[in-house]
Amino acid sequence: MSYSIFQSGRSRRNGTFHNLESGIEEQIVALRDELAELTRLVGKSSRHQGEKIRSQAGAGYEELLGRSEDLLRELQHGYERGATEMRETVRKHPLATIGAAAAFGLAIAFLARR
Repeated sequence: MSYSIFQSGRSRRNGTFHNLESGIEEQIVALRDELAELTRLVGKSSRHQGEKIRSQAGAGYEELLGRSEDLLRELQHGYERGATEMRETVRKHPLATIGAAAAFGLAIAFLARR
């Protein structure tokens, strides 16, 4: 008789455990669905943020490229003005230019000996 008492107790416990197990499985399925939805939303948000950052970086790159081209033009004009001024100075004062070049050469030679 003890077997039947344990058997009926087990069946009641198994029924309760079965219900509990079913409830947990349903919760797990619901959590998986919510996690999948969250993953989808995060992915969508990440793509959107990536596109936004890419767009901003592209605009910044274009601006930087434009400013660097302007700076390069300014440097070229400055170099051309300096070269023109140097030619004019050499034409107006040839002896002073030769003297300055000789003094500069002597200074370099003096420093190179040390």
